[in-house]
Amino acid sequence: MTTAHEMHQHGAVGVWEAFLPVAAFAATATVYLVWAGRQRREPRGWSSWRTGSFLTGLALLVLALVPQLSPFPAGTFHGHMYQHLLIGMYAPIALVLGAPVTLLLRSVRSSTGRAIGRLLRSRPAHLIANPITALALNLGGLAVLYFTPLYDATAASPVLHHLVHLHFLAAGYLFAWVIAGPDPAPHRPSVPTRLVVLGVAILGHAVLSQLLYAGALVRVSVPAGELRAGGDLMYFGGDIAELLLALALVSTWRPRRTTSPGATRPARSALSQPA
Repeated sequence: MTTAHEMHQHGAVGVWEAFLPVAAFAATATVYLVWAGRQRREPRGWSSWRTGSFLTGLALLVLALVPQLSPFPAGTFHGHMYQHLLIGMYAPIALVLGAPVTLLLRSVRSSTGRAIGRLLRSRPAHLIANPITALALNLGGLAVLYFTPLYDATAASPVLHHLVHLHFLAAGYLFAWVIAGPDPAPHRPSVPTRLVVLGVAILGHAVLSQLLYAGALVRVSVPAGELRAGGDLMYFGGDIAELLLALALVSTWRPRRTTSPGATRPARSALSQPA
């Protein structure tokens, strides 16, 4: 039987778990707004739409990580899936479209900007910022979570639970960045190639959601009704998020112009240009 002291301790932990991410996101929003305000006074300016998108992404993270704001009961599987969709899909799209790396490059000193540029051109960055790598981290993380005992382990370990959330956010941001991000990247394949990778991601999420709905192969110890509700939420909510990502991708599609044999070609890639 839970004592009043244990309930008080649990409530205090819940308050701190809600306060810490909100404080971190508020600090991030403040830095972004200060830098964006400075850039708006520059000749190139800064898009208010980008600012709104980034702040929307932070707000979605707050909705996901503050239990009191969730429309689903705490501890349920569909409540977990709601968190996954916001942290791993919707918030990353909004954050990426806010172009935080471009804003960073414009706001720091030239020497720091060159160091960031060298990092983006490094071999590890080329490996990580690859649509196939991003897809493997995204779908692979979900498969490991639901088809191994990892999900049940997160219920017993708050630290492991937060690490899974961090993986969702990082993998989701990486995938959105390499597919449709406006920020500089080491090397992006053509838009048709990225659309194919996005199509594979849509198919993979659909298969995972159907397996969850059917309770096939999954290692998640929850009632069948919750499992079906979570599978439904993943299926329909994931489709909407991936449609938004596809729209963001095709909106940046510019047909490649053909050049005459005597035309000069740029000597450096866009990544090597000063931000």
